[in-house]
Amino acid sequence: MQSIVSVRGLGVRFGALQAVNDVSFDAQRGKITAVIGPNGAGKSSLFNLISGAIVPSAGQVLFEGQDVTGASPDKMLRAGLARSFQITNLFFELSVRENLRLAAQFLEKGRGWLQPVATSVHALARVDELIVQFSLQSKADELAGYLSHGEQRRLEIAVSLAARPRLLLLDEPTQGMSHADTQETEILIRSLAVEHGLSILLVEHDVDLVMNLSDHVVVMHQGQKLAEGAPAEVRGNAIVQAAYFGKKQ
Repeated sequence: MQSIVSVRGLGVRFGALQAVNDVSFDAQRGKITAVIGPNGAGKSSLFNLISGAIVPSAGQVLFEGQDVTGASPDKMLRAGLARSFQITNLFFELSVRENLRLAAQFLEKGRGWLQPVATSVHALARVDELIVQFSLQSKADELAGYLSHGEQRRLEIAVSLAARPRLLLLDEPTQGMSHADTQETEILIRSLAVEHGLSILLVEHDVDLVMNLSDHVVVMHQGQKLAEGAPAEVRGNAIVQAAYFGKKQ
């Protein structure tokens, strides 16, 4: 099976703190790979290293076989990698449609920023697609700030997909969600991989969701990779149980 992203010996140090230390794993094309671990395990730092938000102190990030180590987030997006954030990152004073259009303007490849909105044919078409795909028709002209938390998180995933990336990084996509919203998000994420062929790498705190949703799980602990494998294999790992769950299960 072909890897879409490969992490090799990745690490970063902040002063005396080694936040990520010698982490290596592969995320497969068209599959859902999850990174889990207790608070402070280095999950978000790892995501920031992969997405270009932080330049690593050591190691490599390979995207579709190309070395993109330390490339800026905009270069990562042009390469085909997009991400959402743990804290909702939307323009709350703009409508759902305008949030999507600003993100989709990327598809105009530099031609759309100084021309009338009506001429941004590719961006506007992508906005219409996303509104239907994410069931946002009734909310399209509502301000993003007036949406429920679950709707805002769904919109943020849609915004992340506006540029048609091949790999989507999701950082805690169900944080703060109700049980019902979490279930809807699980269905949505699965459909993106199964029906649309999107490769997904996610950090998630909900272990049950991870085990139900993921094809492959990477476990972080104190900045290092503790284990990886299929969900059932990881859940049954005694070392993971002791470090992550605090006891043998």
